[in-house]
Amino acid sequence: MTPSAEPRKNAFGADLAPRVASAAVLIAAALAVTYVGGVVFALFWFLAFAAIAWEWLRLIAAGHPSAKSLTALCWLALLAATVLTRLGEPQWALLAIGAGAAGCAAAAPSGGPSRAMAGGAALYAGLPLLAVLSLRGDAPEGRLAMFWLYAVVWATDIAAYFVGRQLRGPKLWPSVSPGKTWSGAVGGTICGAAAGLALAGATNDVYVLTALGLGASLASQAGDLFESALKRRYGAKDSSTLIPGHGGVMDRLDGFVAAAVLAAIVALVNAEGPELGAGLFRW
Repeated sequence: MTPSAEPRKNAFGADLAPRVASAAVLIAAALAVTYVGGVVFALFWFLAFAAIAWEWLRLIAAGHPSAKSLTALCWLALLAATVLTRLGEPQWALLAIGAGAAGCAAAAPSGGPSRAMAGGAALYAGLPLLAVLSLRGDAPEGRLAMFWLYAVVWATDIAAYFVGRQLRGPKLWPSVSPGKTWSGAVGGTICGAAAGLALAGATNDVYVLTALGLGASLASQAGDLFESALKRRYGAKDSSTLIPGHGGVMDRLDGFVAAAVLAAIVALVNAEGPELGAGLFRW
C-alpha cells in the first residue's frame, strides 16, 4: 500500500468518547439547574467558578505555599458575590469581587505569583459568576437568556472542534493553540450565530440578534484562546484533571466566561428593571 493510500487516522482522537460522555453529563446538569433556577442555580455556578479560581491559582502559583491562602480569599469573595446577587444587590457583589481581587493581589508574596495574576483569579471567576447569576435572575426571561447563551457557546465549541478536526487547513494561532484552525473558527462562528438566532425568542430585530450571536460566538473563541495562552505561558496542557476528556473546569468554560460577560453587558444596557434576562432580547 502506497503512503497516499494509507487509511486516514481518526481525526477526532482517542479522547472523543470521554469528551462526549463528560459533555453530556455537564450539559444535562446545566440545563436542569437553569430550569430550576434560584438557590440551586446559584450554588451550581458558585461551585463551577470556585473550581476555576482554584485552577487559575494552581496554574500560576506552581505549587507555591501561597496558593491555598489565595484560593481561600478568592472563594470568600465569590461566596459573598453569590449571596449578594441572590439578595438583589449586584452592585455590592461587584464590589466584593473587586475587593477579592485587591485582597489576592495584596496577599501575593514575593517569590510567588505576580500580584496582577493573583488578583486576576477573582476577576476571571467572579465577573462571569456575577454575569450568569444576574442574567438568570428569577424571571422566565432569565431562563431563556441562559438557554440562548448555552446554545451559542456550545454550538460554537462543538462546531469548531468537529469542523476543525475534519477540514483542518491553516492554523488559527499556532504559537498559542496549535490544534485550532481557521476552518474550525469559521465553522464555530457560523453555527454559534445560527444557534443563537434559533433560540432568540421574541424580538423585534432579528438582525441585531444575529449580530449578538456572532459577537458572543467570537467572544467565546477569544476566551478559549486567552486560556490557551495562559496555559502555554505556564507550561500546562490542562488547567486540571477534574473533567475526563476535557481537563479542568476552566478548560470546559473558557469560552463561556467571555460570552457570559458580553451577554450580561448587553442585557444591562437594555434592561428596564432588575431582571437582566429580558434585556438580552429587547430590541
